[in-house]
Amino acid sequence: MPDKHLFEYAVLRVVPRVEREEFLNVGVILYCRSLGFLQTRHELPEAKLRLIAPDLDLTEVGARLQAFERICQGRAAGGTIGQLSIAERFRWLTATRSTVVQTSPVHPGLCTDAAETLARLLAQLVQ
Repeated sequence: MPDKHLFEYAVLRVVPRVEREEFLNVGVILYCRSLGFLQTRHELPEAKLRLIAPDLDLTEVGARLQAFERICQGRAAGGTIGQLSIAERFRWLTATRSTVVQTSPVHPGLCTDAAETLARLLAQLVQ
């Protein structure tokens, strides 16, 4: 039986009007320390977002989601935060904030394949 690895994940949410606390799940970020894994995947459902927030700047939302990807990858492309350790980057990305792109609380789990788990969570929670 393959080894099980502890992972943590959070759901990426678009919150068009923060004061209303309404959101749409658009992605997942997954961190697994023992595998050295930190990745995010997202899908921006433009038609749904236009229905609930016609004035929302989808280009800006897309840019913020891409910033999550760059920070996960690390390196200089992720800016100052991208230079932090993998654990610090995950904690920074999942910190509570009141912006148009937010994360859910962090949830734990066990996996054998972090990339497959990320794909499964995206399908279950976003698609």
